[in-house]
Amino acid sequence: MPTLVDLTAAPYHLDADQIAWVEQTLASMTLDEQVGQLFTNLFFFGEDSFSGNAYTAEQIIEKFHIGLARYHGGDAATVQGLLNRLQSASKIPMLVAANCDSGGNGAMSDGTYVASGAQTEASGSTDVAFNAGFVSGREMRAIGVNLNFDPCVDVLQNWRNTIVNTRAYGTNAADVIRYTIPFVQGQRESGVLTCIKHWPGDGTEERDQHLVLGVNELTPAEWEAGFGEVYRAHIANGVEMVMAGHIALPHYQQQLNPALTDADILPATLAEELINGLLKTQLGFNGAVITDASHMLGMTSAMRREDYVPQAIAAGCDAFLFFNDLKEDFGFMKAGIERGIITKERLDDANRRILGLKAKLNLHLQQAAGTLLRTPEDLAVVGCEEHLAMRADAADRGITLVKNTLDQLPLNPRDHRRIRLYHLTGEQGGIMAASDATVQTYLRLLTERGYEVTVNDGTSRVKGSTLAYRREVDAALIVAEVVGYGAQNNYRIIWKTAMSNECPWYVWEVPTFMVSHNYTTHLHDATMVKCLVNAYDANPETIRQVIDKLEGRSPFRGTPNDLVWADKWQARL
Repeated sequence: MPTLVDLTAAPYHLDADQIAWVEQTLASMTLDEQVGQLFTNLFFFGEDSFSGNAYTAEQIIEKFHIGLARYHGGDAATVQGLLNRLQSASKIPMLVAANCDSGGNGAMSDGTYVASGAQTEASGSTDVAFNAGFVSGREMRAIGVNLNFDPCVDVLQNWRNTIVNTRAYGTNAADVIRYTIPFVQGQRESGVLTCIKHWPGDGTEERDQHLVLGVNELTPAEWEAGFGEVYRAHIANGVEMVMAGHIALPHYQQQLNPALTDADILPATLAEELINGLLKTQLGFNGAVITDASHMLGMTSAMRREDYVPQAIAAGCDAFLFFNDLKEDFGFMKAGIERGIITKERLDDANRRILGLKAKLNLHLQQAAGTLLRTPEDLAVVGCEEHLAMRADAADRGITLVKNTLDQLPLNPRDHRRIRLYHLTGEQGGIMAASDATVQTYLRLLTERGYEVTVNDGTSRVKGSTLAYRREVDAALIVAEVVGYGAQNNYRIIWKTAMSNECPWYVWEVPTFMVSHNYTTHLHDATMVKCLVNAYDANPETIRQVIDKLEGRSPFRGTPNDLVWADKWQARL
């Protein structure tokens, strides 16, 4: 029997009045309203819905009664305006989510980055973890977000994995717990709910669930000693929501249900033995479960969409992340209820879990009192001096000198006046991409400090005279800003053309310094580089501090994990 929610227990702890609102609201809802409460719509700025249907934000609420919302893009004022529209139009107040794993920058384009999971781990500081959560929560609340789809509590075990390379807080369960619990505590200062991810655990393989079914191949004993410890710690800490990934856990699934063949293995989002069984019953999680994005191929490859839309709820998920087609998906979910795939008991339980989170936040009381909407004055905290100071502190603690085997530091304008700057980028024109602003910031700061900087044209294969290069260049600075999203199973350095002149052929010709502003494992593709700094982000404060540390004005304080060497003995030379 599926485990039913107890609204008096953790993570809800609702009082009699809050429970009465949940029950009265549930009793008053039509079937369509109950169906809608399961869905999360994604709003893009420039169009009103991820599905591209011709509905306004208000029409989506009126026609489909959505219970949750997420959005993409927009600065603080723009996002606040949309979220106020959504809450004003909704009869039942909405849960509104953002992906803030490193600060308020995940909620708006002008939000404050503090530290990613990888940077937090390198800093060794629980204060940095707390501050990243604190700033995330404070800036989310300012624009009307009340639910964070972070932190990522995955355990990074495979150096080839770039899906959670920067988002994971450690390579073992103890470190992940050590940093993610303070992150959540910082976030709670603002009354923002937490959704941890990606159940049952990413980081063991190298593929991306956007593109293929993810598989965590750990045995039950291995999983219990790692990911199991992480989830138990967060459940004990009162986490409100868990995001199920499109990730299978086959060895554990077959232990839970010995009748399962390999062909029967489903991602956690569709696997009852992992949601109703392992998570809600065996681990005792009493909160809400939401699927990861439903357009990801880890889910779409399992069965027909009309089948997996209701199957996700039947398996124990309580909310469904994103429409493909609004009308069609709504119909698929409703038909699943009418066909008995989702029982009345399961539908009511899912609705209670979502309504219970709204009651925990007293959104209904705020709605009645007219205090639910955020104001322009609330935006004063976004990018405030207090938050910027936390960003600066995190950069100082986290920026990491991975190697300097030729002892070529410090960088200085006397010995290295003429710098050749190489900008390595990843995906172009995607949801995430490198920025010309990074190069411009380096140019400005280095020029102000007395350097002459020439930006290399990486589209050329012509290297020219080695002796001329030595005469004309005093140092090479490689800035790696390889970013991307959902276009490759993993992201590595891709040179701009075959045998490009940006490839580090010059490491023995002039002092060469490489700085990564995202991924931590670039030594796999650049083992020949003798000086590598992992800087984790490309905001102006981080770039300024990177140059300070290269010049010896402040010490490198970050500590790398062993995955930075990519299992390559040459990388250590």
